[in-house]
Amino acid sequence: MPLDTAPNPSPLVAGLNAEQAAAVTLPAEHALILAGAGSGKTRVLTTRIAWLLQTGQVGPGGVLAVTFTNKAAKEMVTRLSALLPVNVRGMWIGTFHGLCNRLLRAHHQLAGLPATFQILDTQDQLSAIKRLCKQFNVDDERFPPKQLQYFIAGCKEDGQRPRDVPARDEETRKKVELYALYEEQCQREGVVDFGELMLRSYELLRDQDAIRAHYQRRFRHILIDEFQDTNRLQYAWIKLFSPPPMEGLDVAAGNAVFAVGDDDQSIYAFRGARVGNMADFVREYRVQHQIKLEQNYRSVSNILDAANHLIGHNQRRLGKNLRTDAGAGEPVRINESPSDFIEAQWVVDEIKSLVREETPRSEIAILYRSNAQSRVIETALFNAGLPYRVYGGLRFFERAEIKHALAYLRLIENPRDDTSFLRVLNFPPRGIGARSVEQLQDVARAAGCSLHDAVSAVTGRAGTAIAGFVAKIDVMRERSEGSHLKGIVELVLEHSGLVEHYRQEREGQERVENLEELVNAAESFVMQEGFGREAVALTQSPASQGLDLNVPVLDEPLAPDADTGETLSPLAAFLSHAALESGDNQAQAGQDAVQLMTVHAAKGLEFDCVFIVGLEEGLFPHENAMSDRDGLEEERRLMYVAITRARQRLYLSHSQTRLLHGQTRYNLKSRFFDELPEHCLKWLTPPQPSGWGGTGSAGWGGHRALGTPVPQPAWSPAWKAASAPAPEPDRGTPIKSGMAVFHNKFGEGKVLAVEGAGDDARAQVNFPRHGTKWLALSVAKLTPIE
Repeated sequence: MPLDTAPNPSPLVAGLNAEQAAAVTLPAEHALILAGAGSGKTRVLTTRIAWLLQTGQVGPGGVLAVTFTNKAAKEMVTRLSALLPVNVRGMWIGTFHGLCNRLLRAHHQLAGLPATFQILDTQDQLSAIKRLCKQFNVDDERFPPKQLQYFIAGCKEDGQRPRDVPARDEETRKKVELYALYEEQCQREGVVDFGELMLRSYELLRDQDAIRAHYQRRFRHILIDEFQDTNRLQYAWIKLFSPPPMEGLDVAAGNAVFAVGDDDQSIYAFRGARVGNMADFVREYRVQHQIKLEQNYRSVSNILDAANHLIGHNQRRLGKNLRTDAGAGEPVRINESPSDFIEAQWVVDEIKSLVREETPRSEIAILYRSNAQSRVIETALFNAGLPYRVYGGLRFFERAEIKHALAYLRLIENPRDDTSFLRVLNFPPRGIGARSVEQLQDVARAAGCSLHDAVSAVTGRAGTAIAGFVAKIDVMRERSEGSHLKGIVELVLEHSGLVEHYRQEREGQERVENLEELVNAAESFVMQEGFGREAVALTQSPASQGLDLNVPVLDEPLAPDADTGETLSPLAAFLSHAALESGDNQAQAGQDAVQLMTVHAAKGLEFDCVFIVGLEEGLFPHENAMSDRDGLEEERRLMYVAITRARQRLYLSHSQTRLLHGQTRYNLKSRFFDELPEHCLKWLTPPQPSGWGGTGSAGWGGHRALGTPVPQPAWSPAWKAASAPAPEPDRGTPIKSGMAVFHNKFGEGKVLAVEGAGDDARAQVNFPRHGTKWLALSVAKLTPIE
């Protein structure tokens, strides 16, 4: 529709552009405001409310404004208070859950709730489901409590009570039965979860004609922020306050829905968001007023041109084109690296250059598609001494699944580590309760020994369960002897049950990817630290065949202890590295630090300089989305969100090889590069049309299947955990494998393996009282025992 460009006398709209002013001063009818990234959406929404109040079209009590975060709601209230001298407390401004809570508090009797009903957060809800399962003897392996939690939440998001859920098979029937029992438990205890807040308030409005009519008369103006993120139930809830004309219901005069959103930024389908709600709203409400806020106040035009061209490849969109008065600015820089290690180092070098140019570190963001990608970048930042902060998440070695895996690894290295023992004694769940743990701790305390050593003194069912856990650790330790570090980590992930446990979770894929990245972390650590034969094997592995990966392999492992000659095993050294990296370089509150985050976490944020890394097929766009058009369009919207976070400089990066799932893989560059306009790009490395050698079929333009691992020669021990050390040639040392020896500190032991020569020679010795240790023979002075 043409915009009214006539000057408006109101000071409220004096600083707005023509599109914004037209949106703010629309008549009291249904409207859709397509607000592009950085187009002043919050300002328009807030000024619209102020305009309605100032012109007398509605009083404070007649406004219902819905946001998606408490932060957004508070910001709206603060801005309104600054614009108008009115009491905003009478307005209903808040999140969906907050407003539903307010509605149910006001009508708790009609909603069938006690006046003092309490709200369960996500963790409280899970605890309630676990109590229920225990009470009814539910097999928690067949029906994990988290799976039941996701099932119940999904049903409520679809507006389904237990009676509404189609039970197609025996498993679904059991879940529906537990859903019904859970509802009875919550009703009996007077509690509601987040899903219940939404569903119960929807049912209240749907079933109580008088209540519904009251709020339809009261709320003459309904404003919804981030409309593209609404799910089916939230949209149905809105329709009860203002029914669409096509439903033939009475609508109070002036009962208008003002929806603000951007279908190009709809990236939460996995949470139930339905981008189709925007098109449905236009059709069902016969929307006459659609205004596009296309003037961008954030980015330079090269960045916006890239975003516009990219999103233009999506077919199911309402359509808009961002523009700016800020000028062309810097071109979008594109870099290609031989490996993910070098990609991370390139990012660090660029950040150092930006910091030298006086760019604050807090204005530099590194975005990635998957959380697991942060590990390589974190290591590079850590080694460079650059403080960083993982926004909206935890650093790699601080994530719960990684800490669980490290606890198992520590127990293999040292079974008497009580902290690690307690962390994974019942994780994944194996039926060991708090009372059994207390009994074990009491025995250990009385005997003055570790929990591991006290297990045999615990009797009964508890003792059997705990002994089973200890046996599992002992088996893993035996199987790991003589294995490479990568093989040990893979062994632990498989036999601990961690991977299988997280695969059963609704949103566990990201945790599984993090655990797989731990295998990569172990392999990378060995290559960089150079642990004897193991490092040599890795440098001979396919990852380094014919490729200049530029991964440093040191000539020697960590220096031996000056007194005992002990050298840390690769596992012990890796565990120390993990502890140090998780504890150091963490930015303090308020400290100037580089920002790391997933693209999903970056929505709503903006930075002067943005790096988007890992732009390869199967990673971004993600392999899970590439088989269907809707999934690919959502991935493209996600890339659009990533690009539009940048104000001044944007860097896009991809690598030829990347460690994925413990294997080095060739990568095809992301299709998104081909969807960007050449005029706004600057290739820091020339685009490679073919293989790295120029003609190979496995390279850029070749025909190797997506994500195909590099061929793995059977002779390379780096890809398989060795069952025993390889036979050693005679190195001129009197210490041989299988020999009994004596050490001044550790006593008698048996030599398991010998490697190296001269001053570099070292032996792996098993001491009955001190475990297995690597000793530098030039320092340890082992004495053979006849």
